[in-house]
Amino acid sequence: MTRPASPCPLISRTAAPLSGTVHVPGDKSISHRALMLSALAIGESQIDGLLEGEDVLATAGAMRAMGATIKRDENGRWYVHGVGVGGLLEPETALDMGNSGTSTRLLMGVVASHPITATFIGDASLSKRPMGRISTPLSLMGARFSGAEGNRLPMTVTGLYPAVPLEYRLPMASAQVKSAILLAGLNTPGITRVIEPIPTRDHSERMLRGFGADLSVEEVDGVRIISIHGEATLNPQHIVVPGDPSSAAFLAVAALIVPGSNIVIENVGLNPTRAGIYTMLKAMGGNIEYLNPREVGGEPVADIAVRYSHLKAIEVPKSIVPSMIDEFPILFIAAAMAEGKSTLLGLGELRVKESDRIAVMAAGLKALWVTLEEKEDGLIIEGQAGNLLGEKEKQVTVASHLDHRIAMSFAVAGLVSKGGVEIDDRRPIMTSFPVFTALFKELGAEFEMGVSA
Repeated sequence: MTRPASPCPLISRTAAPLSGTVHVPGDKSISHRALMLSALAIGESQIDGLLEGEDVLATAGAMRAMGATIKRDENGRWYVHGVGVGGLLEPETALDMGNSGTSTRLLMGVVASHPITATFIGDASLSKRPMGRISTPLSLMGARFSGAEGNRLPMTVTGLYPAVPLEYRLPMASAQVKSAILLAGLNTPGITRVIEPIPTRDHSERMLRGFGADLSVEEVDGVRIISIHGEATLNPQHIVVPGDPSSAAFLAVAALIVPGSNIVIENVGLNPTRAGIYTMLKAMGGNIEYLNPREVGGEPVADIAVRYSHLKAIEVPKSIVPSMIDEFPILFIAAAMAEGKSTLLGLGELRVKESDRIAVMAAGLKALWVTLEEKEDGLIIEGQAGNLLGEKEKQVTVASHLDHRIAMSFAVAGLVSKGGVEIDDRRPIMTSFPVFTALFKELGAEFEMGVSA
């Protein structure tokens, strides 16, 4: 998939009620891990529902470059013939990770315990993101890192085999750091442990066990201790990827704030370590109902029914932040439409995402005449109590800063704006939610595609 070279604007205007039933693409976090672990298994795995956005395709490309055979059939099923833990080949060229921080950080963990050297490169946005939180623990296991100033890409990783087993207490809540260490532990003799004071998404633990890794999780005084025994042998699997709850959140918030809306989003993964956004939206008075709850591939899944609601302000407990860190941009939009003052703090992690999401969201909301206070670790937002955003007949332009969640959040904001919202570049949306505009069209909201500059 090739992106246009120049920025491509997206224009969003006030929408009629959204209605209908849609099916969101596969979960991005699970899709990344499914490809990686399938490539490290011995034999052929099958994956249904894989998210085919640019981030996940970057993971597939990297695993191919290190020896795995990965193919897709005409029905959308993916086949991965793995090389086994310890069997990765040294890539002949740099691994281009595009915009995907998850791919980069997790794959650094994979490489860290293999006797190979790999260079990671990425786009302008990814190249600004610090990798020190990954290189620090993996260096303790014996891997060597050489990167640009500030521990940024391009970065070369030289793995060590046998690596040194590690016991590491996470200094911050980060599923990426945890997962990178566990993936390095797959090919490390002995037991590698991650001590997690604040629970984060547990897709890695669930999937590693599913592939046959000897992994245990215990809780001591409220702290999770995850232990993995290397050197592991992974068995091929048939994986069904549930719908991405982060993608579904954009549709859900749109339905909550566009008057008269009534939609159903099918097959959404509701892993409790990922579903904090829906807990908070319900706490705001959102009419959200889980239909047909079930389990698919070890992950809880349900269809989500959402109706327009009069939202109330909320103070987000810091304990729930790790389960919804990626969803705060769209929650800021919900807070802007709510009645009262919402306090959303403890979000320092957002400063080092694809963009500084706190500053960028604050700037965009201010352009829409939303009163707010920017703090170092979040925003305090005075809601509009359901009134439209912005000035009458004045279209607002928002800079996405190459951040897909910023672009999609303000596309949703445009649906309840007085004069419309132009997002400067829709290209980043392709990284995680390539059918974003198509699904909104199914529900009755059609975005305008601006012409490339």
